[in-house]
Parts: sequence; C-alpha cells; structure tokens
Amino acid sequence: MILPTSSSSTSSPSIPANKTTMSKGLALITGINGFIAARTALTFLQAGYRVRGTARSLHSTKPLLSAIPAELVANLEIVEVPDITIPGAFDQAIKGVTTVAHLASPIFLTSTAPGPVLKAAVEGTQRVLESALTEPTVKSFTLMSSVAAIIDTESADAHYDESNWNESSERLVRELGNEVPGYILYFASKTAAEKALWKFRDEHKPAFKIAAVNPVYVAGPPVVVPESRDKIHGTTKLISDVYSGTELAKSGLPGAFPSYVDVRDVARVILFGAENPEKVDGERFLLSGYHVPAQAVADILRERYPEREGVIEKGEPGQGYEKGYGYPKERVYDGSKVVRVTGEGYIPWEKTVVDFVESVKAIL
Repeated sequence: MILPTSSSSTSSPSIPANKTTMSKGLALITGINGFIAARTALTFLQAGYRVRGTARSLHSTKPLLSAIPAELVANLEIVEVPDITIPGAFDQAIKGVTTVAHLASPIFLTSTAPGPVLKAAVEGTQRVLESALTEPTVKSFTLMSSVAAIIDTESADAHYDESNWNESSERLVRELGNEVPGYILYFASKTAAEKALWKFRDEHKPAFKIAAVNPVYVAGPPVVVPESRDKIHGTTKLISDVYSGTELAKSGLPGAFPSYVDVRDVARVILFGAENPEKVDGERFLLSGYHVPAQAVADILRERYPEREGVIEKGEPGQGYEKGYGYPKERVYDGSKVVRVTGEGYIPWEKTVVDFVESVKAIL
C-alpha cells in the first residue's frame, strides 16, 4: 500500500491491491476512470501486470473496481491525486512503477477560459514526467496525445500522418483568448501537452523510453457501462444515436470528421509500447482505422438488428463512404505506421459497432 504522503505532495492514501507473486511489472495509469484508461487498465491486468491507477477522487473509481473481473481486481490499486499540476503530485504514485501511461487530460470543449485548460494539460504532463525521472524502476512512458495535435484546422493538407503537427491552434488561443471556440482550445491543449513531452525528452534525456499515441475518435465497448444513455462517452455517441433512431444527419458529434479507432486497439498499442519500449522510443503513432459517417453505422446496425429497421433510419444504403470504410482521397488520416510496427491490424469496424451496442444495449 502507498503510505499517506507528506504535506508537500497532493497524493492521498490509496485503495491497495493484494499483490500476486507473479507479475510482469507495475503499470501506472493516470486518469484511470476514463473511457480509454479503464480499457487500458483492464488490458494490462489481463496481460499479467499489476496496475496502479490515479484519479482525482477514490470515490469516482468505485464503478471501475466493480467492473473489473474478480480474479484481476486484486492486482489493481487506486491512488488519489486531486491536482495533477502541483509539483510532486505523482511522487508517491510512481514508486516501484515499471511503465507509465499518462492518460489523464482536461476535456473542456465548452470552456471559454484557456488558462486553466492549458495549465492542466501541460503541467500535468510535466509533473508525471518529473516524478518518473526520480524513479529508477521506470522503463517506458506513453502519453495519450490525440489526432488534434496532428491535424491543422487552417491547413489544406489532404493527407495526415505522424510527421504533421497542428501549427495553428495555440496561436488562435493566444489571439482569441476567452472567445476561442472550445474545440480549438482542446486542440491546443493536446498539442501543447505533447510538445511538453518531447521538450522534456530533449532536455532531460531520461533513461526510460518515450512514445506518444495520437488516436482519432475512439469507440467500442466500455469497461464501465454508464448509468444512462446520456452518460455514454462522447466519441461513441455516433453509434448510440443511430441505434436509438436519431436522424442520421444529427447523429454523432456536430461538425465532426467521422474518423474512428477501437478503444481496444488503443489499449493494445499502449501495452505494446510497455512490452517493446525499444521499438516505440521517440515515436508518435496516429491511431486511425476507419472513416465511418452515420450512414455506414446505420447500414451495419440495420443488417445486424433487423428488428430495429423501423427505428434506425434507412438513409441511402451504401452511400457516402468507401468500401472497407477507407478514407476519401480528399482527406486521409494515415494510421498505417502502427500496423507496420506492431504487426497487427485494426479491429474491424463492424465488430466495434456491434460489440459497443451489445455492451450498452440495456441503456439504449
């Protein structure tokens, strides 16, 4: 168990794990009760790791602890870190850790105050890295970045890959201040946080290996089933909307370019980095499997659930998307690098859609 911390640190006592005698190591996963982080925690547990997760409050992780299979939950430990921006916030949580997945991040798409959002994104990343630098057991560190740090809202580029950077969002935040649109602020926060990662690597040259994963919208079955449909994770809203009969034109996130990857693929890639740090060191990985507008989701769901043909809008079957859900040539998010490096392709989109519906059907 992690002991109560000193007054100079913000970490609180933990919910301890009953550690097993055999383990591949101890993984620290920040923001563990998030949609992606919960799946990542389960993936590491299933792979034979002990997991220590951080959350702003222990109470918020109770649904996760209940959702983890009984045979695995003994290897899961939760540490409360109320403020990830304070120096030393992760000093206790990092003790004995072999790999870090920093997944905690502010998501304030409607915020009009850039300062707190950027501060949490950048300083939260810096604090975890600083703590990792003091712990000799740490071998690898993965940051959950985003496609938002790759694509540029002012660019006319048609093809994006890991070589691209978002060059405009931070400038727009400075220019617009509190009038900046929420999505631009989110893009800027993800870009700034990833830049902080690589700056830290260049300046401190840590012994541990560093990588970033940059997923597009993430969908798939949650580890923790929400209490109601309105609490479903935002990036999976496209599927739940279509299944529940929302007009196709109004389904999903407004104005979004519908590029998706399965949450299980994201977790798998993070695990791959922990187990193959030399192969991912210094690399970014754009995780992008499919381009899937609402019509593609409707076609899948109407075929899989014929009893809902009167609920799910028919639209124009087969129209508006490529065979195999590939990207239109006008705009491509190239996620092929991670396939080459890991040797494993993306989970089929049909499986993502159906597995998600089956996991949350009770609340739809």
